[in-house]
Amino acid sequence: MPHLFESKDSFKENFKEAVSDAYGRDFEDTYPEERYIVLGNMIRDFAGEHWRETKNAIKKTESKQLYYFSMEFLMGRLMTSNLMNLNIYDVVKDGLKDLGMDINDMENIESDAGLGNGGLGRLAACFMDSLASLDLAGHGNCIRYRYGLFKQKIENNQQVELPDCWLKNGNVWEVWKPQHAVKVKFGGYVDGYMDGYGKFHAQHHPDFVVRAVPYDEPIVGYHTTTTNTLRLWDAEVDEDSVNSGGLNEYLNQVTAITANVYPDDSTIEGKRLRLTQEYFFVCAGIDQIIRSHLRVYPSLDNLGDKVAIQLNDTHPVLVIPELMRVLLDDYFYDWDDAWNIVTKTVAYTNHTVMAEALEKWPQDMVRSLLPRLYMIIEEINRRFKYDVDHRGLCGIFNNVSILKEGQVHMANLAVVGSHSVNGVAKLHSEILVNDVFKDFVTIYPNKFNNKTNGITHRRWLLFSNPQLTKLLEETIGDEFKTNPEKLEDLMAHVEDEALQTKFMDVKLERKKILAAYVKENLGIDIDVHSIFDCQAKRLHAYKRQLLNIFHVMYLYLRMKQDPSFRIYPRTFFYSAKAAASYDLAKEIIKLINMVANVVNNDPEISKYMKVVFIPNYSVSIAEILLNAADVSEQISTAGKEASGTGNMKYMMNGAITLGTLDGANVEIVERVGYENAEIFGLHVEDINELRHENSYNAWNLYNSSYNIRMVIDSLKNCTWSNDPNEFKLINNDLMMRNDEFFVLADFEAYVYAQEKVQARYMDKSRWAKTMLINIAKSGYFSSDRTISEYAKEIWDLKPLSFEK
Repeated sequence: MPHLFESKDSFKENFKEAVSDAYGRDFEDTYPEERYIVLGNMIRDFAGEHWRETKNAIKKTESKQLYYFSMEFLMGRLMTSNLMNLNIYDVVKDGLKDLGMDINDMENIESDAGLGNGGLGRLAACFMDSLASLDLAGHGNCIRYRYGLFKQKIENNQQVELPDCWLKNGNVWEVWKPQHAVKVKFGGYVDGYMDGYGKFHAQHHPDFVVRAVPYDEPIVGYHTTTTNTLRLWDAEVDEDSVNSGGLNEYLNQVTAITANVYPDDSTIEGKRLRLTQEYFFVCAGIDQIIRSHLRVYPSLDNLGDKVAIQLNDTHPVLVIPELMRVLLDDYFYDWDDAWNIVTKTVAYTNHTVMAEALEKWPQDMVRSLLPRLYMIIEEINRRFKYDVDHRGLCGIFNNVSILKEGQVHMANLAVVGSHSVNGVAKLHSEILVNDVFKDFVTIYPNKFNNKTNGITHRRWLLFSNPQLTKLLEETIGDEFKTNPEKLEDLMAHVEDEALQTKFMDVKLERKKILAAYVKENLGIDIDVHSIFDCQAKRLHAYKRQLLNIFHVMYLYLRMKQDPSFRIYPRTFFYSAKAAASYDLAKEIIKLINMVANVVNNDPEISKYMKVVFIPNYSVSIAEILLNAADVSEQISTAGKEASGTGNMKYMMNGAITLGTLDGANVEIVERVGYENAEIFGLHVEDINELRHENSYNAWNLYNSSYNIRMVIDSLKNCTWSNDPNEFKLINNDLMMRNDEFFVLADFEAYVYAQEKVQARYMDKSRWAKTMLINIAKSGYFSSDRTISEYAKEIWDLKPLSFEK
C-alpha cells in the first residue's frame, strides 16, 4: 500500500485533507500553527511504523536494551531531523512549496523542548540519535518539565528569568500513555514482619503518593528502521491519596515536581524538591523496565543480560537502591542475588570533578522522604564497609563511605553499585582515577574506564550546515554521512587552493546568516568580514567567560589610550544562561552587556570591534552560531571541564580551538596538531602545584602587570558603569578570594594567544587549510564512535536485526 509521503502529490493531497478534517475548515482557512500540528502528527505516525517494527524486533530476537537515565535531554527542534532521518524531507518541502508554504516557517513554529540546561542534556540527545542510527535498542528516561529551565531576557543589561513555555503549542512528537502510569510513594514510615525463614518483608506506608504518567517520543534513526523511545514522565494526582482538607497543598506538591528542571536548591525546600524529582523519574523508569521485561521473560534472573542502565551523572543514582527495593520487596530476592543483578545492570558516567557538583543529600532528608530507600542505602554501606575492612583496606573507608558527615554521597553510591564507571575525556578520566576516586580504584581497579564524548554529525553538520555538507560531498563523496570517520578523506585536499576559497565562501555565507539573525533580533550591525570569536556555553566561573570579556576590555582600553594600536576587525559573541541563584555568574553577564554598550556605541572603536550577547542560548541558537564561528573559545581552567562538546561542534564546522589543555581539547589538539589550534595557559600539573604549595597570589599579578591592573581598575573607575560598586562581586572574587579559577594567572598568555590567532587569520590560505584540517579530524568526535565504544565495552549491546 503506498504511503502518504511516497510522492509530492500524495503528500499534498493527504496533508490538505488531514488539516481540513482536524479543524473542520477548508485548508485555505486554517492557521499556520494548525498546519504545523497536523504535519507533526503525520510525521510521527509515519515514524510509528518503524517504532512498531523496532519493538517487535526486540521482542522476537530477545535483544538486550539500554535505558539511559538523565535529568536532561536537550533534543532541539525535531521537525527537520525527523524528516531527514526518515528520508522524506524533499517530498514535504516541495509539497509545502506547491501549497504556498515555506518549510522553514513550519520548522520555526516548533519550540526547543525545555528539557535541560547544557552539555549534559545535549550529550544525551546526541547519544539518542546515534543509538537509533546505529540500530541499537537504546531508550531515554527523563521528566516532562512543563517550563524547562527558564527563558532568558536581558533587561537593563541583566539576566531576567521568564517561564519557558515550550509546550504552548503542545508537543506533536509525544504520545500519551496513561495506561502505563506508575504510583510513586514518598514519606511516611516503614514497618514489616519477619517470615518463618528469617526474611524481612518491608511495608511502606507513604504520606504522599503521586502518579507518574509517561509521554513517549519516537527517536528516529538516520535512514534506518530502528526507532527508539524517549520516555518523559509527567506528575498527576493520585485520587486515592489526598488527605481530607489538604487538596490545595497536595495539588501544589504534585505540580511542583514537573514544573522546572533544576529548581533552586539553595534552600531546604528546594533541595527536597530536587530529591523528589530524582526519585520520581527513577521509580517510574525502573517500574517500566521491570514490567517490560516480565512481559517477555518469566523472571528477573536474567535482567542484567537483557537490560543495561546507564546513569548520566549523579542525578539518577537512586536507580541503585530503587532497583534493590523492587527486587527485595516486590519479588522477594535474597540480598546477594538482588545485588548481583543490580551491579550487573547499572553503569555510571561521571561528568564533573567539581566537589559541589557531586551530589550529596542530608541523611535526615533522605530518611524522611524515602524511608525504605534509606534503609537499603544504610545496608549497602554496611556491607561495603565489611568488604573494604576485610580486604585489609580499613584505613580508607571514611574516604569512600556512602554515609558520612550527615550526608548521603551519591557519587560514592554510584561507584559502589555500578559495574562500570567512566569519565568523558581522556584527561577527565585520568583525574577521576588519580584524584577524585583514587581510593575506589584501590578497591575496584577494573571498574574505571574512559569514553570520550562525541556529537551527532547529523545535526551539527548535515542538518545545520547544508552549505558545508554540500562542499564536502563535492570533494570527498557522501560516505561521511553514514560513516563520519570518512571525513578524514578531506586531508588529501586541504592544500587545494580552489577548495580553500570555496570553504571561505561557505563560511562567509554562514556568517551572513548569523549577522542577519543578530540584526533582526538585537539591532546590531556586524561586519561579516570580521573575525567571529564565539563563546557559547553555560555561564560558570570555571568556564571563564570573565577571562574572555577581560580581553575585550583590555583591547578597548588599549585602543583608547594608543591611537596607533588597532586590531583586525573582530566580533565577540557570547551566549549563556546563569543559574537563577548564581549571583556571580549573573554579574558576569551584566558586565558583558555593559562592556558591549560602551564598545558598540563608541564611533572610534566600534569599527574594529563589536560585542554581541545573544540571549536565551538554546540548541536552535547554537545551530546558527557555531557554524559561523572562526574562533572557538574553550578557555576553562585546566582540570575543571570534564569534556565539553561545543569544542567538537565548532571544530566540525571549521573553527580554530582557542583553549586550555582541558577536557576534550587535549584530544582535539592530539589529532589536529598544535599548529592547527591555539593552546595557552596553565596546565593541570601547574595548577595542582600552585594549590599544593599555596603559592598563588592574585595581588602579585595585579601589582606586577600594567594590563591586568588596567582591566581590574576599570571595574571600579566608571569606565563601564557610573556606579563604582557595580561589579563588586567580580572584583571580590578575584582579589579578595584569590581568583579561584586562575583568570589573572592566564590573562597575559590569553592576550598573546589572541594576537597569534589574529596573525593566523591574516594569512587566508593558511587559515583555510587549518579549518579544513579541523573538519577532517572531527570524525573521531562523532557520538557514533562514542556509542559504539559504550555498546561494546560497557553495555554488551548488539545491532538489531529486522526481518526483510
